Amino acid sequence: MANNNSGSNQLVVPQASAALDQMKYEVAQELGIAIPQDGYYGNITTKDAGSIGGSITRKLVQIAEQSLAGR
Repeated sequence: MANNNSGSNQLVVPQASAALDQMKYEVAQELGIAIPQDGYYGNITTKDAGSIGGSITRKLVQIAEQSLAGR
């Protein structure tokens, strides 16, 4: 998914950009959402985009919880 920082959201660790992009593709694949080859995401529904974002957020929270728990 395109990584354009046109909004106010900025990565705290800019080097994490590639890992986050990879996670987006993996989550989309797990959910059965087709990733456009041409880079145009205008055909992805809001529901699908929300599903990807929600799943990524859940995974990131899970990773943080495990890190805080000392795993």
